[in-house]
Formats: sequence, C-alpha cells, structure tokens
Amino acid sequence: MKAFVLLSSGLDSAVAFKKAYDEFEEVRCLTFDYGQRARLRELQYSRKICALYRVKQYIIRLPWYEKFGSALTQKRKKMPVLREQALDNASKARVSASGVWVPARNTVFLGVAASYCENFGFEAIVAGFDAEEADTFPDNSSQFVSSFNAMLRYGTMRQIKVLAPLVEMNKAEIVALGIRIKAPLEWSW
Repeated sequence: MKAFVLLSSGLDSAVAFKKAYDEFEEVRCLTFDYGQRARLRELQYSRKICALYRVKQYIIRLPWYEKFGSALTQKRKKMPVLREQALDNASKARVSASGVWVPARNTVFLGVAASYCENFGFEAIVAGFDAEEADTFPDNSSQFVSSFNAMLRYGTMRQIKVLAPLVEMNKAEIVALGIRIKAPLEWSW
C-alpha cells in the first residue's frame, strides 16, 4: 500500500510519519501552509524530515484561512493560555480550544489528501490525531476518522482510507512509541 502522510512536523505527525514510513511501500507527505503562527518552523522541519527520508513533499497553501478569526492564524489575537491546574477542567479547555479552532481544518486537510491519493493511486491517508487532542477537538477523534472514512466510500472512486495510528494514545505514549521506532523527534516540536 501507498500512503500520503499529513506532516506538520509536530510531535504527533512526526511519529505517525515514521510509523507509515516503516509500514508502507511508498510514502509521500502533505504539509499545509494556512497562515498558522508556526508555519515557518513547520515548513522548515517538515522539509528536513522529508529530505532525511528522501520522501516527496507537497506544500499546500490555503491563504484564505489567514482571514478567518482563529488566534492560530491571526497575530492580532492573543493565544489562549491555560494554567496547569486548568488543563483537566473540560469547560476551560473547550473555551481555550475555541480560541485556536480553525474551521473545518482537518476536514479540508483530509479532503485535499483524498484528492492526492486518488490522483496518484494511493490507498491511505495517515494523520497524527491523538486521544488528548480529541478531548477538545472533535476532528481529532476516532469517531471523526470513522465518519470521514464512511464519506470517502461515496466521495472518491478509489478505496481510500484514513488511518490514525495514534488516535488512542496520549502524549507520553506517543513519545515512547517515537523513541522505540526511531522517529525523527529531533525535527519535531
């Protein structure tokens, strides 16, 4: 099988990338530039990962997202900050998450990836969704992945499937996996 990996160079995507690299016949990467604050680091680090593993990378620019009202893309908006004791408070976490929510971001990313899969004859999309982020961002959950896969049965002519190998894992488990499989953690953040 062949897979496109959503690679931002964040911890989760770097570990998901290495897992896919080890398991698939061919891997290519999609990196999105949507005006996010960390875009320069994401582009630099993801390019380094792709160069190290000699994997083809496509940079997808989504400039219209820069005009949306998320603190993730609007530098004039303050990034929400949660104190450590508030991290386990679901209502405070939801308020914080709403400040950095980019509307339908993972839906758009997976839709673009499905197009690339269909065009190049690939069967899988690998995303670094994890259990902790799914608590506040529903588009990181296993339910979202299942629903998107159901949509792909009708939205594509090929049998493309989204795989999220970290979706049931927390950050500590992801780090442990990354160390075990020798993921490029030095190029993640």
